[in-house]
Amino acid sequence: MLLQRNFVRGVLLVVLAMAGPVHRGAAAEQPNIVFIFSDDHAPHAIGAYGGRYDSLDPTPNIDALARQGMTFRNSFCTNSICGPSRAVILTGKHSHINGFMNNGNRFDGSQPTFPKMLQQAGYQTALFGKWHLQGEPQGFDAWRILPGQGEYYNPVMIGPEGRERIEGYCTDVVTELSLEWLKRGRDQDKPFLLMCQHKAPHRNWMPPLRYLTLYDDVDIPEPETLFDDYEDNASPARHQEMEIDRHMDLTFDLFVDLTADSEQPEKPTDVSARRNMRHMTPEQLAAWNAAFGPKNEAFHKANLKGRDLVRWKYQRYMKNYLRCIKSVDDSVQQLMAHLEEAGLAENTIVVYSSDQGFYLGDHGWYDKRWMYEESLRMPLIVKWPGVTQPGSTADAMVQNLDYAETFLDAAGVEIPDDMQGASLVPLLEGQQPDDWRNSIYYHYYEYPSVHMVARHNGIRTDRYKLIQFYQFGEWEFYDLEQDPDELTDQYGNPEYADVIAELKQQLEQLRQKYGDETVTEPLSPEEQAKIRRR
Repeated sequence: MLLQRNFVRGVLLVVLAMAGPVHRGAAAEQPNIVFIFSDDHAPHAIGAYGGRYDSLDPTPNIDALARQGMTFRNSFCTNSICGPSRAVILTGKHSHINGFMNNGNRFDGSQPTFPKMLQQAGYQTALFGKWHLQGEPQGFDAWRILPGQGEYYNPVMIGPEGRERIEGYCTDVVTELSLEWLKRGRDQDKPFLLMCQHKAPHRNWMPPLRYLTLYDDVDIPEPETLFDDYEDNASPARHQEMEIDRHMDLTFDLFVDLTADSEQPEKPTDVSARRNMRHMTPEQLAAWNAAFGPKNEAFHKANLKGRDLVRWKYQRYMKNYLRCIKSVDDSVQQLMAHLEEAGLAENTIVVYSSDQGFYLGDHGWYDKRWMYEESLRMPLIVKWPGVTQPGSTADAMVQNLDYAETFLDAAGVEIPDDMQGASLVPLLEGQQPDDWRNSIYYHYYEYPSVHMVARHNGIRTDRYKLIQFYQFGEWEFYDLEQDPDELTDQYGNPEYADVIAELKQQLEQLRQKYGDETVTEPLSPEEQAKIRRR
């Protein structure tokens, strides 16, 4: 199969070369791979994907990468939460197979992963930044990782030789470690895999000092669904804990009067920003207070209530979120510049992605987890000189389930039969395979837990989406062609009865295809009430 694929690829490259701009240089070489991976970066906060933030030009360097490669327009995750997404990418297997179903699990590092397989094929492998799978990484010649979520300022980094706190902003630290390895840490005669994995823009969205006042003089466009009331949704949408209005904390999420000694709030919330402030240098803390002090004073004077307060919270949240993204965009620029300067660019695949999408006030929310579009979609941009047409797009439905297979295929390494995704190499070569998937399978497990998003599985096609909240015996169905914002649940509409029945059959077929035996019967009314009171 691999020989056949390589033959087809060779023929295609000849055709492309005859056609013009795309040509394969150093065809006999295994390509290097630079995989830049951020955390919670929603596609609609990337210029290349378009959206309400275009006028702010939030990602000029990621957009430049898109102009040099391919942007995947229908890229989705299998389980919209940090650790599980990373485990799926490493293994090419769904969460219920690789064993990492929620952030409380521990990744079984002994199982096969694509970095191990690339190592065995002669690659040098390195990982710097967020790991979030507990335990030490396996399959890497060099690695330094953040403990858990890590910190934005002066982060602790863990490596084979122990722990070290490094002064600086986390995105910059991870970038510098990656560049140092590229310049002086690797064997220059071997192909390499570099995984540069950022914490940003994860909650609590603490920006670098250089961007603390960026966007101060602009109003961030609001989503039309900022004040969604979830009236048309199944009950789980009304029982979550991720609303900007009711759940985003003024102090710990939005830095109003935040100090290293701020008192723990009555309601549980993420207090990592306070912990981070305890590790700031005096100079960092002074710059932070100089930037946020006047803005916080103006907030107190305004004495906002109701929707005006929600709008203020949205503005503070989004400005900090986009400021964090600017640091990631800077990282992309630095890494791309080094590849050019070092003469590595022509034989290096560069991938930009994030572990899932994120709510940027859409439906009044922040965070992720749901199978709704904003959290289901994830960015995927790939530059592969000589193979992928610059400025191209792909509309085929792809998932993070496909990344491992793609990296192996690109390196000429045989893909194990038990991997559950598909190589994206044919798409990157400009092909449109007739047998490509026409639907994706999704399953989220972490409940009851942070944000209280109910367990659910579902199927999405190019037009329709069917979601099953199986613990509560409820379903939702959306016609994405007519309702892209998923505002009208059509599950009870008789006009869609035949479509829904067909999708239920397809969902069951996908569940069986992927061997997912974790879907349960509905809980009793008493059990449902108990976990919702948790």
